[in-house]
Amino acid sequence: MNSRKKIPMRKCVASGEMKPKKELIRIVRTKDGEISIDPTGKKSGRGAYLTLDAAIIELAKKKNVLERNLEAAIDPSIYEQLLELAEKEKHPNS
Repeated sequence: MNSRKKIPMRKCVASGEMKPKKELIRIVRTKDGEISIDPTGKKSGRGAYLTLDAAIIELAKKKNVLERNLEAAIDPSIYEQLLELAEKEKHPNS
């Protein structure tokens, strides 16, 4: 019997692309209304997935995609952290 593991897929809220969960970063709004980046993907709360790409993050910021999906105001520092993560992802040894 062939037992290949099913890869969980998630949709990027900015680009609308379906991608493997590991390729996306989760931004979560807790019950307290706190917005944070969830690299593990396991925090409880409402989550939105975003592709770790600077152009996609800028698009999400411009169109307020995260604010609409998480139904909360997004602090600009969240976008700065996402851009830093995207840069680290692009250049892992720098």
